[in-house]
Amino acid sequence: MARERGSDDAPAPATAEGTAPGSPGPLRWLPSLGGPGESESLTTVLVALGANVLIAVAKSAAAAVTGSASLVAEAAHSWADAGNEIFLLIANRRSRRPPDPAHPFGHGREAYVWSLFAALGLFVAGAAVSVTYGVLELAHPEPASYFAVGYAVLAVSFVFEGISFRQSVRQARAEAQVMQRDLIEHVLATSDPTLRAVFAEDSAALAGLVIAAVGLGAHQATGSVVPDAVGSILVGALLAVVAVVLINRNRRSLVGEEADPRVRATAVQALLDAPEVARVTYLRLEIVGPRMVLLVAAVDLTGDDAESALAVRLRALEARISASPAVAGTVLTLSAPDDPALAPEA
Repeated sequence: MARERGSDDAPAPATAEGTAPGSPGPLRWLPSLGGPGESESLTTVLVALGANVLIAVAKSAAAAVTGSASLVAEAAHSWADAGNEIFLLIANRRSRRPPDPAHPFGHGREAYVWSLFAALGLFVAGAAVSVTYGVLELAHPEPASYFAVGYAVLAVSFVFEGISFRQSVRQARAEAQVMQRDLIEHVLATSDPTLRAVFAEDSAALAGLVIAAVGLGAHQATGSVVPDAVGSILVGALLAVVAVVLINRNRRSLVGEEADPRVRATAVQALLDAPEVARVTYLRLEIVGPRMVLLVAAVDLTGDDAESALAVRLRALEARISASPAVAGTVLTLSAPDDPALAPEA
């Protein structure tokens, strides 16, 4: 049913995101779902990949020279991270493929599939190997040597990991400011699994390096392999926790999640700002990929047109909404007269 919009229902002025009432694509604020965009995520993954390959080679050499269990765990960690970045690059690339007849809403969810593989790889190649080697070292202790080599490699690794971590923090902080979230809240809530994975892996890597250094130092000070082996086990446990968090987060994204309530409230307001919309009575914003949502809504159009004219207007409004790069698809239907209206703050 269409209704006339009274003077009190006049379209709101242009928003801070640059959406002017009546302009094509009334939901152009939606790119704030991801902030800087895909190119920034690609840069973050490439920086992490380069850093992890260099670090993995250095740690492997140091582990062979010193015989330290903690360094073996750290080498396994870095090789797992490097392999995971390959999965994340695939995720970034495949999720950006355009829609086709078999996938009318695009391929965005592929990002969560490949990111899930990366998280599983972190659990198996990182956590399991580190814990197993630490247990074996406790059962069959072998003293380490050349401790200076181990310390030097850990220090250099900390620098490279710090560079990668700073890139992920820079991207996450910029996006968090747009979404009015704190840093950790945004990393956990973002629709971009590559950013979350790199941030989590780099955080774990920096903590793991500290654990490995403490274990190696205690080994040198006491002459016992126990602290070193325990350090390897602790690194593995840390990686397991991170992997489980990432696995669960990607699982939730694959099942389908509603967008953040703040995004939903802004979407309601953006729809109401469109001059042809009098009321919004239903809205679902489902995340279907990094920075991508499927919008399903019931609206009450202004005027009192015939059914055929309403269908044309509704289709035109769908096209305008779908013009936003953050909208994978739009499905609109007409509201029933007795449907309660949604408020923007709902």
